[in-house]
Amino acid sequence: MGKGFYISKTVGIVGIVLAAGALATITALPVVYSQEKSKNNEVKSTDPTMAPSNEPWDQWRLPQTLSPKIYNITLWPRLQPDPTGLYIFTGLSSVVFRCVEKTNLILIHSNKLNMTKHPTLIGLGGKPAPTIESIVMHTKTQYMAIHLKEELTAGESYELYTEFLGELSDDLGGFYRSEYYENGIKKVVATTQMQATDARKAFPCFDEPAMKAVFHITLNHDPATVALSNGVVIDEVNITVDDTLVTRTTFAPTEVMSTYLLAFIVSDFIFIEQDIENLQIRIFARQEAINAGQGEYALSVTGPILKFFEKYYNVPYPLPKSDQIALPDFNAGAMENWGLITYRETALLYDEEISSNENKERIITVISHELAHQWFGNLVTVRWWNDLWLNEGFATYVEYLGADEAEPDWNIKDLIVLNDVHKVFAIDALASSHPLSSKEEEIQRPEQITEMFDTISYSKGASVLRMLSTFLTEKVFTQGLQTYLDHFKFNNTVYTDLWEHLQKAVDSSGTTLPKTVQEIMGRWILQMGFPVVTINTATGQITQEHFLLDPETEPDRPSEFKYVKKYFEEKNPKNFITKYLLLISIKAQFTRYETEDTTGLTMMMKTGNAYLMFSRLQDSIPVINRAQIIDDAFNLANFQSPLKWSTCLCLEYFIMSTQLSLNYHIISYLQTYVGNQVKNLFDYFTRLTNWEDVPPGHTDQYNQVNALTVACSTGLEACMTLVKTWFQQWMENPNVNPIKANLRSAVYCSAIAAGGEKEWNFAWEMFEKATVASEKDKLRAAMACATEPWLLNRYLKYTLDPEKIRKQDATSTIISIASNVVGQPLAWDFVRANWEYIFNQYGGGSFSFSNLINGVTNRFSTEFELQQVCDLPQDCFIYFFDCHLVQQKLIFECLIYVPVLKTQLIQFRDDYAHIGFGSGTLAIQQSIERTTANIKWVEKNQKAVLEWFKNPS
Repeated sequence: MGKGFYISKTVGIVGIVLAAGALATITALPVVYSQEKSKNNEVKSTDPTMAPSNEPWDQWRLPQTLSPKIYNITLWPRLQPDPTGLYIFTGLSSVVFRCVEKTNLILIHSNKLNMTKHPTLIGLGGKPAPTIESIVMHTKTQYMAIHLKEELTAGESYELYTEFLGELSDDLGGFYRSEYYENGIKKVVATTQMQATDARKAFPCFDEPAMKAVFHITLNHDPATVALSNGVVIDEVNITVDDTLVTRTTFAPTEVMSTYLLAFIVSDFIFIEQDIENLQIRIFARQEAINAGQGEYALSVTGPILKFFEKYYNVPYPLPKSDQIALPDFNAGAMENWGLITYRETALLYDEEISSNENKERIITVISHELAHQWFGNLVTVRWWNDLWLNEGFATYVEYLGADEAEPDWNIKDLIVLNDVHKVFAIDALASSHPLSSKEEEIQRPEQITEMFDTISYSKGASVLRMLSTFLTEKVFTQGLQTYLDHFKFNNTVYTDLWEHLQKAVDSSGTTLPKTVQEIMGRWILQMGFPVVTINTATGQITQEHFLLDPETEPDRPSEFKYVKKYFEEKNPKNFITKYLLLISIKAQFTRYETEDTTGLTMMMKTGNAYLMFSRLQDSIPVINRAQIIDDAFNLANFQSPLKWSTCLCLEYFIMSTQLSLNYHIISYLQTYVGNQVKNLFDYFTRLTNWEDVPPGHTDQYNQVNALTVACSTGLEACMTLVKTWFQQWMENPNVNPIKANLRSAVYCSAIAAGGEKEWNFAWEMFEKATVASEKDKLRAAMACATEPWLLNRYLKYTLDPEKIRKQDATSTIISIASNVVGQPLAWDFVRANWEYIFNQYGGGSFSFSNLINGVTNRFSTEFELQQVCDLPQDCFIYFFDCHLVQQKLIFECLIYVPVLKTQLIQFRDDYAHIGFGSGTLAIQQSIERTTANIKWVEKNQKAVLEWFKNPS
């Protein structure tokens, strides 16, 4: 699955400016449709609150007594509401399974489905099947338990037939509906999102990834619509069903696959296509979007990326077609359904005039991620969700390789350091982090499975696999990968299976490793956290230890492995630094340098003006290492050294976008300082192009955007005049937007922050009229930049109304508001006041619940608007400054208020324990730990930092 939560690099570097383009969503629980329930008295329901037992239906994992082989499924979604106002679907399904061990119980997943006829069971081995004695629905564990009078015979095959009814709700899970307006007409799409445990909401099934089978799908639908599924269409005929004319579309049987990869869609979408070596590639979307050419870019890059992965995996693409479809309402960023990949519109559709360079990068990396899964994840699938990191971490790593193939001039492979490596450090440095791989028995319930879809699985998984590929060499890594895929195709694995094949590749290459691949990688996979390596540059001595944001905390999961101290003696320490400094920086993740002398690197950064320093850095140290050195320095050194180095940060996107983004919420006084640093860069682009031309290079475009973003966020008068002028011109002529696509996120945010109700209302009007998804996202994020509390409170209320803010965008909108210094306390109060409603309405299994909790608490360091803390003693204010983005209101750093926030977090956790936090349970603990660390950081560093800012040098 594509990453569901996305932070725009354009505006992510300043704490008081929103992280525009954040893509996250919250899932809604469907309403109870009791009037549609079956009247079959033989199907009973259990009380979900009853105490669990040792009975198999009270366990979260299926027993291994039955093995599915073939499903035959026919579904009929109604795209018009019934007389009660409900959207429903009806279906019938038969599953052929083999009895592995004799049993008198059939357990099959079924969630929120009502059986409209009594299920039937037949034997396929020449003798009749046992008689069904009773059927009980277990709503808590989501099973239909079929009790038999006699036992099934081991080795025999049987067929279970069911007919059922479900709601085609708007909850973004299972078989659901998406709505949109086109030319003033409301339209409905029936679509799916099965990962991780929602196939059971569409039809009764053995809904575990290892329970692979072949699926025969048939869809009944309105003749004016088109039906899609994993397979190609093999038959299409108009028939009458229940006095209604429908088109019956039958699809070719799938390959052997897991239930979570199924997809079926009914819509009136249209498509563009191309054939590449007899492979059909199609891009589907709303008619308006396709006609506007928004699918052209995705179509142009899909073929090259697919062909790259065929070569990379040394396995031909196993299907005859590759469909990709953009949906108005979608849970995550994208989903790798085999042969029918589903996307958010922002992750697939690109408009040359309106979408930004960043939007383009988002599209190509998400497409590459999902296409990578067609082999790694779909062809070969992890046995259970505890190894999710292998699926998602691998796809996250190679998405950069596939994107690089399609856009070779972008140097996009370097961006993994910024997007994933450095990002995950912040999470893995917590004592409440978790290992990449857990034990199967620890990941059982749906919300526990959902919780695995986090930054650790995606970004740390990608980082350690990139590290593994580097030290094995890419040639050896791909050789092992290829034999792994060939050996396990159409099957399931555990991650150690990959280590075995990589070890074989190592052995056959003649490479010598100090330990086996499994021994080396076990320390990275089975224990949480990462080591920090300390180098004494005077003696050459090296030691390492577990790096923790708060060294006084005890890890939640102490490991049997230890970060063993290592020592290296170099006769000439200066030669050691010259020869090995960069290598160690790459290999050791974090590196601390201890010396009494000023290193040559610091001297180089201090010499001359900023442009000269930038030039020397660019010539002498590779860009990835420049970013890493700065990141290490801000996390490990006393703040005087990295702050000295920061005098050249404003000149490069890669460095600028690393640690300043992580620490700005703690040391907000960086605003004035960074403003002074960025002025030269802002003036440079003003002289060079007067902001009219787009720089040719990919990262050069980010430099331009960052210059404008940072300059305006620090209140630079020339910048504010520029953005307010552009925005005013647009307001005067709404049909002609004068703002360049790359600059819109920054301009919209700054202009709305500097304005008031008039500017906000205009943005809302443009948001409602926008037909390009990326433009709607920019406006939606920018409206969270408002500085009038009543506007932000109104906006927060909009997130509870799907007619105003789509459910897929509710979480990211709240987080955007919380990223605003004025909006943070409002968002925190809003979430606490509405938690029961949010949790019950939007569901504890949402992929974005952890994002929501982390997002509204991330600024819990000290930064608040005056009104929030004005009743506290004045001597608690350690610093204040004029902030143009909040219309000259004073922003205060209040040390006393931080413990209050920690208390509120703990109280929040305790007050709503009876409701629960679903997939956000771990996020609560991480937020408390992060707040505690922030308190300690302020106590330790405030004096030194303030002194430095009084006299920067």
